[in-house]
Amino acid sequence: MSVLSSLVRAYDRLPDAPPPGFSSEKISFCISLNEDGAVAHVIDLRDSSGKKPQPRLMLVPQPVKRTAGIAPNTFWDKTSYVLGVTAGEGKRTEAEHAAFVELHQTLLANCEDVGLKALLRFLKTWVPDQFVSPDWPEDMKDQNVIFALESDRLSNLYLHDRPAAKALWAAAGSEGQSAGQVCLVSGSRGAVARLHPSVKGVWGAQSSGAALVSFNLDAFTSYGHEQGDNAPVSEDAAFKYTTALNRFLEKGSSHRLQIGDASTVFWADAADMKKAELAEELFAGYFDPDPAKEEDNAVKDIGIFLSRLRKGERLQDLDLDLEESVRFFVLGLAPNAARLSVRFYFEDSFGHLTRNYQSFIQDMRIEPAPRDGYPPLWRYLRETAVLGKSENVPPNLAGEWMRAILSGGRYPLSLLAAVLTRIRADGELNALRVGILKAILVRNFKGEAPVALDPDFDNRGYLLGRLFAAYERAQTAALGTKVNATIKDKFYGAASAQPRKVFSLLESGSSNHLSKVGKQSPGLRINLEKLIASIMGNMRADGNPFPASLTAEEQALFGLGYYHQRNEFFKKTIETADAGEASQ
Repeated sequence: MSVLSSLVRAYDRLPDAPPPGFSSEKISFCISLNEDGAVAHVIDLRDSSGKKPQPRLMLVPQPVKRTAGIAPNTFWDKTSYVLGVTAGEGKRTEAEHAAFVELHQTLLANCEDVGLKALLRFLKTWVPDQFVSPDWPEDMKDQNVIFALESDRLSNLYLHDRPAAKALWAAAGSEGQSAGQVCLVSGSRGAVARLHPSVKGVWGAQSSGAALVSFNLDAFTSYGHEQGDNAPVSEDAAFKYTTALNRFLEKGSSHRLQIGDASTVFWADAADMKKAELAEELFAGYFDPDPAKEEDNAVKDIGIFLSRLRKGERLQDLDLDLEESVRFFVLGLAPNAARLSVRFYFEDSFGHLTRNYQSFIQDMRIEPAPRDGYPPLWRYLRETAVLGKSENVPPNLAGEWMRAILSGGRYPLSLLAAVLTRIRADGELNALRVGILKAILVRNFKGEAPVALDPDFDNRGYLLGRLFAAYERAQTAALGTKVNATIKDKFYGAASAQPRKVFSLLESGSSNHLSKVGKQSPGLRINLEKLIASIMGNMRADGNPFPASLTAEEQALFGLGYYHQRNEFFKKTIETADAGEASQ
């Protein structure tokens, strides 16, 4: 099933889907009119419960597709169109207002509805100079405005909701439609959408929206067709897929995640809405677990099921009213000027997706584990970014990694390069970064990578990492923790990439450190010397134990070995301290 056809099916399953020709838009104010066109009230519709008033999402006639030209909406618009006022310079505000007035004078010329006649009278008598405080609040400028008849205001019936307005809007929408063609999405014949509605809510895209399907240059056309005729999608299908997508992308939607630069939406296709919602809740927990959520019974139950799935239990063995065969869809969108690019699209059964997720969890498993349990994917992505900022995540990396997780394919090698680069740059080796390195080793290189410290694992990269940690421990034991720079700060990058250059220097330095340790703690010196000897003893006898260079795979194992050995020192220190407290 294609992206568009799956979104059309998702629209048909929306419990409160807007009817064709309407869409949910941010509305801030309502102008209430008397029957003679005079203004009765200006009503602030915004939600003022937060620090800053927020517009209300309301169903209004679908907005026009604006580019650089002037194009008014029907029965509503921002104040530059409706009232001819704006907070900016307003170089074309007069022309915008004139276009709004002309549209409605033409549309309402023969209308006998009392509410629509009141709007027409208002537009004939209104001049922008009438916009004066306090009757007209200053923060109303550039906000979206609708109209209502004063007698209908208390019943929340707005002008665009009146039957006469809906009939006029439906008639206007049918005018100028192209000849019927077979729709590539539905397969039925219908009027083709030359311009598809805008998709809003994609992080980094234009606030006015961007197009998922568009043709605007001769190079994109075929056989002389223009715009939407190049790929015939009916008006009905275009409305449905964009409406569903905009609903999923809304702020606070339970159908979206932010994965790097990809705004990710997901939905399930099941005859039973409860099963679809359960699959969606589980998927959201896979990639963005949030322990801070309110701890009601439903959230606790989902958390229990997630914990069992992460331990490897099969979905069918859980006490869930959810079949593995439920179809599931994941779509990642990223901005590309005035258009959207598809970073990834996944369609498969929820059972298959869950097994791929469990493989990802097993790949990432490391000891000691991350402090916060199962971090969300965005936390892992930050470990690849300069200064740990989401906006610095390398382009395309998030989409490629997410695609690999969903499909069970190989992880992008750019992920390995990004993590190794950050480790060399800042010297930070934490559970998140080491987990990524281990996952790539297991899946991409099909090699062994121990979850916890394995003294018998004889890969030279892993052994050199352990040896580096032992040298660092000797330095810390001899000089304390308040040194200006440890050997990790100075030499980690070179040691992990070109061991021969630095390990001879580290070996001679460790002799001095161990000598000093022996004077303070002979037992610790003996233990460190035994450890260093055992690591060196596992080195392969065929050649120099310190090679001239290490491959990217061996550099990853170097980091893994260093992490395991260093944390083993911490573990023994804590155990010794606990034993001392117990004896007292």
